Amino acid sequence: MIENASVRFFDLQFQRQVAAGEHALNPFECAALPHLKGRVLDYGCGLGHLSLEAARRGHSVLALDASPAAVAYLRDAAARESLALQAFEADLRTFELTEDFDSIVCIGLLMFFDCPTAQAQLRALQARVRPGGVLVLNVLTQGTTYMEMFSPQGHCLFEPEALRDCFRSWELLDWRRDEFAAPSSTVKVFVTIMARKPAHDAGDA
Repeated sequence: MIENASVRFFDLQFQRQVAAGEHALNPFECAALPHLKGRVLDYGCGLGHLSLEAARRGHSVLALDASPAAVAYLRDAAARESLALQAFEADLRTFELTEDFDSIVCIGLLMFFDCPTAQAQLRALQARVRPGGVLVLNVLTQGTTYMEMFSPQGHCLFEPEALRDCFRSWELLDWRRDEFAAPSSTVKVFVTIMARKPAHDAGDA
């Protein structure tokens, strides 16, 4: 049983996308793809369109998501193409990584956790990027008024400048703010960060 309301929301959405044959990369995934290298972690992979494309380009990929529908689809797709891609279902609010990566992607995930959890998982992701590696992060920020997809268990709308400060010692490869219209005259405000960890400094920030 899927207990988290946000996971349930997206699990149903993913089922609809699979049924409709919607498999294109979204704009955030398209922007992230050229920055990926080596061993890749897709943390909150959804249907795994980015994971699949990264694996097709020769990267070894670990893909994690809480949606059973997404993970089942991704495993089947990777098996059909014999890709170097592993996909696992996991509660990413509490998941502990035990491996370092050359590239970590976390698109559209952390805002679904309460703020202490979101901030702790961001620090954990930063710590698992190898020196010289890249982290791509995409989150909803303050100014977002579309709340339908959030769980009563908590969410976190990041403050953009505080988020930038988390990467103060990293090399910023890209920083962008995007605003999209949402139902009932609401908006979604995203910030996307692409940053390279210092090559000679294993510190998190």
